[in-house]
This record gives sequence, structure tokens and C-alpha cells, in this order.
Amino acid sequence: MDVRRRSEKPAYPTKEFAAGEKPLKPHKQQQQQQDNSLLIASDALPLPLYLTNGLFFTMFFSVMYYLLSRWREKIRNSTPLHVVTFSELVAIVSLIASVIYLLGFFGIGFVQSFVSRDNNDDSWDVEDENDEQFLLEEDSRRGPATTLGCTAVPPPPARQVVPMVPPQPAKVAAMSEKPAPLVTPAASEEDEEIIKSVVQGKMPSYSLESKLGDCKRAASIRKEALQRITGKSLEGLPLEGFDYESILGQCCEMPIGYVQIPVGIAGPLLLDGREYSVPMATTEGCLVASTNRGCKAIYASGGATSVLLRDGMTRAPCVRFGTAKRAAELKFFVEDPVKFETLAAVFNQSSRFARLQRIQCAIAGKNLYMRFVCSTGDAMGMNMVSKGVQNVLDYLQNEYPDMDVIGISGNFCSDKKPAAVNWIEGRGKSVVCEAIITEEVVKKVLKTEVAALVELNMLKNLTGSAMAGALGGFNAHASNIVSAVFIATGQDPAQNIESSHCITMMEAVNDGKDLHVSVTMPSIEVGTVGGGTQLASQSACLNLLGVKGANREAPGSNARLLATIVAGSVLAGELSLMSAISAGQLVKSHMKYNRSTKDVTKASS
Repeated sequence: MDVRRRSEKPAYPTKEFAAGEKPLKPHKQQQQQQDNSLLIASDALPLPLYLTNGLFFTMFFSVMYYLLSRWREKIRNSTPLHVVTFSELVAIVSLIASVIYLLGFFGIGFVQSFVSRDNNDDSWDVEDENDEQFLLEEDSRRGPATTLGCTAVPPPPARQVVPMVPPQPAKVAAMSEKPAPLVTPAASEEDEEIIKSVVQGKMPSYSLESKLGDCKRAASIRKEALQRITGKSLEGLPLEGFDYESILGQCCEMPIGYVQIPVGIAGPLLLDGREYSVPMATTEGCLVASTNRGCKAIYASGGATSVLLRDGMTRAPCVRFGTAKRAAELKFFVEDPVKFETLAAVFNQSSRFARLQRIQCAIAGKNLYMRFVCSTGDAMGMNMVSKGVQNVLDYLQNEYPDMDVIGISGNFCSDKKPAAVNWIEGRGKSVVCEAIITEEVVKKVLKTEVAALVELNMLKNLTGSAMAGALGGFNAHASNIVSAVFIATGQDPAQNIESSHCITMMEAVNDGKDLHVSVTMPSIEVGTVGGGTQLASQSACLNLLGVKGANREAPGSNARLLATIVAGSVLAGELSLMSAISAGQLVKSHMKYNRSTKDVTKASS
């Protein structure tokens, strides 16, 4: 390695410095002298840089265009190119000047960079403050420091040259730095060993329940291991007060706690002659209060009535054949009334509650989609209908050995997705709920007018939704109420998508004095057994409504009643929100009920 030594010659002429004046570093003084000796191309004219550049660029392109035009004319006229007129001579001189300027402008940066790099090539140059501090510390070990500008200090004995690595940016260091693990003392030494095994990857987190035989202990160990691995605190996520045995193998895997959602009560809702207190789990302020006002208006007007139109859960497998003709043969087979009876018998063997109602087919080329519709008792029924469909597919495989089953669900069902087939054909429970709200109630309770509500509903829920290209969304906020009731009663929140399909209708009746309001919901997917309905909190909410568990006397009646309660609650919510918008109270009510006046800073501390 070529190691350059410090020159014996002073880096710059010795001179006296005024009090408080600091000498320049050697390499910086040389750089300043070099910068002063270089000419800048833009100094050609005493104008701002952007004007100078613009002038020479314009001159360059203008002269080039002129010369090219002249040379083209000479070629056409067979004039020798070396014959130059005075104007062409001036143009050539101008072109040379502009080229010199442009080369100087763009080249000066490279020249300065080269000169600076050459001047800074000495290994003893100080490049930054860290290197300067390094040299100062080295000098302090040899004795008192000397004043710069005085007689040069003789070179010290040969010392080891330490390579200077530039410091890494703080951002990169922060990204590569792993968060410090959060350590909370374990309940016992045995738990501590298990936590360390999970953190080190020796024991899978998902196997804690089976190996420990204690679901709560497994959740506690998993939570602590997660904190240590991620370095993130989970202090606000509660662990105590939940029955982890009840969710093992059916509701949630690898639990570390539970999320608290407040439950409010709207009602009483007077529906079909019975009163219901509707539980709503939500974190949206004003939602329960608004629905409660709607329930009050319905109650004061004599209550609401509901009708169950259809009850059938669906599952649509996708099968494929070698030709479209072969797929059509299966379509005609399953739609034949005689053959359908055989398929229904095969389907119904899967459960004592499952009853196949119909099969709706659709063909896409050589692919066939069969939409099975069946009743499922008090269960929501997804697993039940899937078992029956599998039985039928196994049976059809014998009749059609060339049938290739692509998937037991081909999205023609359609589950957890907005789809026109659910809006038109229905899925789960199809319900319509209506009420007549008297003029007095509209004015005193809802604080608006019948005509204003009818007009708003037409322009907002109907015309506005049509302008937006809505699919099943011809309502104000049906999803709000459906989601709140679903979470409170242990339904699948994802099925809120199709369950919130709703069209709200409003019409003036009784000579325009009273208001007829209705909601039509073709695909409410609910159950009172299975899934989250068996958890303690959700079971209590179902018990409050009188629909807990399965109805042994009339299987399926509890789930159908729950669907009508959901529709009645949506009716109340639609009525109240539309009235608030009509009366101009929406923003005011949300400012009152949906904004906390609590000092969050003090509360957190």
C-alpha cells in the first residue's frame, strides 16, 4: 500500500492570526485557493445564470438551424460548401462561442471534481469531524498540541495507519437495529423455559394448547413470547376474564387475548306484536342512540311487521368437462325433477337438518357452476351445505367419470362478496319489514316532515345509489346496524357484506299525512347455534332476544326470528338517520355523541 507521509513543509505560509481568528485546515485552504483560480463558464456575461444559459442555448440552436438550412440550399444549387458568405461566417463564429460556453458550463463540474479529488488524495487530510476528533485524540497521547501555523512538528515515529470508515446514516442503522425485547417475569420457572423455547423457535406457538393442556396458560405464554420477539408491548390487550377453552378448535387459533367492544341497547323494538331490546356491539358513537330513536318512533306508531320470504343457504361448486356439450348434459341431468329427487336424498344424508331445495346451474364454456340451495335449521349453515354438496359430487362422479371437480366453492354462491345473484335470488334469510309512522311522530320524535323524508329517500337512497352504480346498497346505512347486531350475537362479521343488501322505500300514505317506510333485505345470513354464538357474551345477547340455541319444537325458527329482528333494527336505523339528514341534524348529533370531551393526554398518563 502506498502510504503518504505528512510533508515537512508547512501546509501554508506562516502568518500571525488576529485574536479569535481560526486558521483554515490545509486541505480546505488549498481547495479555496483552487476554487478562486478556476473560471466559471457562466461568468462570460454579467447576467443571472439562468439568463446566460438560456441565451447561449438559444444562440446554439438558432445558429445550427441557420447553417443547416444554408447547407441544404447549397447542396440543392450545387454550390461548393467551402464558399462562405459573411453572414455564414458570423454564424459559425457564434456557434463556436456557444459551444465553448456550453462545454465550459457542463465540463467545469467534472474539472472541479477531478481537481478536488486529486487534492484530497493525501491520507492525512481530515474529511469530517469524526476523523478530526480521531487525530486530536492521537495527538493528545503524544503530548501538548502545537499551534497551527508555527514551525512544523517533526514526524513522529512510524505509527499504524488506521482505515477510516465513514459513519453509517442514522436511518439505515435504525432499520437494521432490532427492537429491544420486552421481558415480563413469567409465572414460574417452567413457563420461563417454555417462553424461551418459543422465542428461539424450538417449540411452535400453535402447539402450546396441546402440549400444556391449559388454554389460558398457553395464551399467556404466547403473548409474552410475542412481546419478546417483536419488542412491542401488548399491555392494553386483556388476557384475564375470557374462557379460552370455549374457542379451542372452532373460533380462533393461537389466541393472545381478546378485544373489548362495548355493547349498547336499542329499543324496545316493537316488531310483530313483541318487544325486543336489541344488543349492538359498536365503537361508533351516535349509532345506538340513533337506532334507539328509530325504535321509539316505530313503537309510538304501533310497531312494525315483518315477512320472511325465503330461507336457504347456498354453495356452488365448479366442475369442468372436456366439452361444453358434456357440461350441458350434466346441467339437464341435475335440473330434471326426477333426477333431483335422487340428488336431494343423497344431499340430505349429510345432516338431519339439511334439506336440499333446488339447484341453479350456470355454464361458462365447458365449466358448470351448480348453486345448491338448502335449509339448515337454526345454524347459519355454511359447513352443513358444504357437506351435502360433497356427497352429491361424489355421487355424480360415478355417473360422470369425466367430470373434473375444480372446487367445492366456485363463487357462484356467493359468500362474503357483493354479488347480483344474492341480490336477486337471495341467500340465507330474505326478509321485508315495514311500518307506518304517523305525521305526529314524524314531527315530534323525528323532527322533520313526511314530504321531506320521501323526497330525500328518492334522491339519496334510490337515485344517488343508482348514480353510484350500487349493488344492493339502496339504503342509508344498513351495514351499520347489521354489523353491530352481528358482532353482539356471534355472527360472522364478514357476512355483513351480503347481509347488508337492502333497499329502503318511503312513501306518503293516508292523504300524504303519514309515512310508509320499508326495508327489503334478500340475504341475511344468521344462525343461533355454532360458531361464535356459543361464547358467553354472545350467548347472553342471543338470550336477551329470546333466540338462544336451537328451537327443538320448530327447528330453524330461532334463526328466522333473529333475521327479522335484524331487519326491524335496520328499519329503525334507516328511519332515524334519514330524519337527521332531512332536518340537518347529522353533523350536530355526531359532534354531540361521537366526539369525546375527555382529556386524552391526562387519561393516558
